[in-house]
Amino acid sequence: MLTSLYPIFFAWFIGGVAPVEAAKPRVVKPAPAPVLHAQPVADKSKAPSSPTAGAIRIAPGPADEVVKGVQAFYKKTSQLTAKFRQTNVNKTFGLPTVNDGKVYLKKPGKMRWDYFSKRDKNKVSRSQMSDGKMIWAVDVNGKWYYKQDLAKSTLPVAVTFLTGKGDLSSEFNSRLLTGSKHGTASDKVLELTPKKPSAQFKSLVLVVDPASFRVKKSIVTTATGDTNEFSFFEPDTSKLVADTWFVFNPNGPGTKGFREIKAEDAPKK
Repeated sequence: MLTSLYPIFFAWFIGGVAPVEAAKPRVVKPAPAPVLHAQPVADKSKAPSSPTAGAIRIAPGPADEVVKGVQAFYKKTSQLTAKFRQTNVNKTFGLPTVNDGKVYLKKPGKMRWDYFSKRDKNKVSRSQMSDGKMIWAVDVNGKWYYKQDLAKSTLPVAVTFLTGKGDLSSEFNSRLLTGSKHGTASDKVLELTPKKPSAQFKSLVLVVDPASFRVKKSIVTTATGDTNEFSFFEPDTSKLVADTWFVFNPNGPGTKGFREIKAEDAPKK
């Protein structure tokens, strides 16, 4: 799964490449447009705090029940909107890079990750989206985009479980952790390691709400020790999410003049 050609989403998800800039999505009535004038995520002071790190222990309870609960939550959820905070830490330099944004999920297999501008948290500066068949990455300042046929590069379960697809238990070995620095005392902290070892991907930790089995935080650790953490805030499963939000239209309002480039030609961040 993880040694095949990396799609855009997964390379970004584990921190292999930086996400790219986003264009304004088409406005669909009656649902409001999700970006460019989106509300900012919570300030750092409002982000959930983590208890002081202690010795990590394997919890005695079965982890597979938590895995089943997580899988069931996302399989039964037809759509989800949430704000997020992404924190990347490079092991070599140790300095975190923090980004805020908003994620939209919808069955079957649709997802969109919008990043807020660091200068103006009311605007989206970059985005990646997929309608389940194609993946787009768009740079609004450079006015370019690139895309990839999803059929030519299957997304791994580490990403697709969020849209209710894939089987975490068949792809990962799992265990529950106690004394973890992630989450609160009541959260279930689940560590997943790929059953097929990968040179890039070491582990995926999920901080799970024990009441709903919704993932509150995910932490990917690469083989080199870098970490990519997502904390999710203000989840909403009732707000209308339009299908057109997951497709980039270069001829739409506000996106005319965007040029298509190859993924390998995208500027490095």
